[in-house]
Amino acid sequence: MAGIEAVQLDARLAQLGVNKKIFVDALEWAAGQARMCTEFDAPSMSGITFWSRANRFLAEHLRDPEYMAEHLKDVNESLSLWKYTRRDSILRVVHPAGTHAITAISGSGGIGDLDRPVRSKNPKGRAMAVIVENNAKFDRRTGQGLIQSRDDIEFGGELEEMPLWFLLYERTAAGLAAELSLPVKMEGKYVNEWSERIPLFTLPDPGVDIELLDAPDDDNGVHIPVQFTG
Repeated sequence: MAGIEAVQLDARLAQLGVNKKIFVDALEWAAGQARMCTEFDAPSMSGITFWSRANRFLAEHLRDPEYMAEHLKDVNESLSLWKYTRRDSILRVVHPAGTHAITAISGSGGIGDLDRPVRSKNPKGRAMAVIVENNAKFDRRTGQGLIQSRDDIEFGGELEEMPLWFLLYERTAAGLAAELSLPVKMEGKYVNEWSERIPLFTLPDPGVDIELLDAPDDDNGVHIPVQFTG
């Protein structure tokens, strides 16, 4: 990546109140937790652990005054702490001003490579579909894909209407790739269109399979009724 492009991407992250350091730390810590899973754990446990811990560490760091002062003062001079929510099983950190939120999920395709398409690795349910649809409406209304206006927040902005950015991660042959992207469209249950994509980095291989189930699906799928007799 050219030097000027790297500077522009860092500036874009700063507008969102974050930097690469926070994402590096969250994903590296999550990988360490996932590596603790063994063959005696449930199937998919390493993938679930990585997803959950990535979001947990992201929230813990963004809510830790000491961490913020040491690593994020350049993008958050007031050192205001982020908020956190698990509504609809979507783990989110919310910017102190309520302008946008971030969630970590696994991706598939060209994560970090703007010349290749990407999509969410796993199917998403109705709650996520509503958020992505609102992202698209906001993007069309304002012509910008970054943050909500102050008026939107002060006069009735709801969590589901708040732009939600995805910290996409994928284990590749080169290592653990990541990018920060704003989804605006789904095809079926998969997110596959983005208003903006910000490549982040490729970390060393996590040494464990993290590409399995990363989040519960909130859709009402096919249910087979079971009646007990006795």
